[in-house]
Amino acid sequence: MNTDLSRKTVAILATDGFQADELIRPRDALLEAGATVKIVSLKKGSIRGWKSGNWADPINVDAEVSKSSVDEFDALVLPGGVLNPDTLRQDEAAVAFVRDFFSSGKPVGAICHGPWLLVEADVVRDRRVTSYASIKTDLINAGAKWEDAEVVCDQGLVTSRQPDDLPAFCDKLIEEIAEGVHEKQHA
Repeated sequence: MNTDLSRKTVAILATDGFQADELIRPRDALLEAGATVKIVSLKKGSIRGWKSGNWADPINVDAEVSKSSVDEFDALVLPGGVLNPDTLRQDEAAVAFVRDFFSSGKPVGAICHGPWLLVEADVVRDRRVTSYASIKTDLINAGAKWEDAEVVCDQGLVTSRQPDDLPAFCDKLIEEIAEGVHEKQHA
């Protein structure tokens, strides 16, 4: 399996309220594999995640989603947390950014509540996915084929349920990004 991402740039789309481990651990795994990682958000400055019932240390934002293009990136990661995707799915630029990754065939990873953005972007119909159990019905109602598994991969779309699944999520995400564009990845 190719795990060299030295020529890849990955966007992590997040805002305040992300689950800290679901952003930090994939970011660190991608960096270790050689990728350039950019935190993309709704605003400049920094964002704060949630960890063990408290606000975590701030994370610096590299780019605003409203000024970013899918053409700048090779893949997208959507961390969970309840507040983070719920806020992002209400922002037209964030939803369009997600949809553009599917239209371009580029790999996308989403964990926990992160797939809420996939529902809003209308990109899960007839796709195999998993998520945190509480949004299972939302995904099924959007046409997804939901599975209870630590990681589910469907043509470049990598999804996982929760922080305990991060090792499998990170490994599969790196593999899919290394493979590049997936012809059957679609919006």
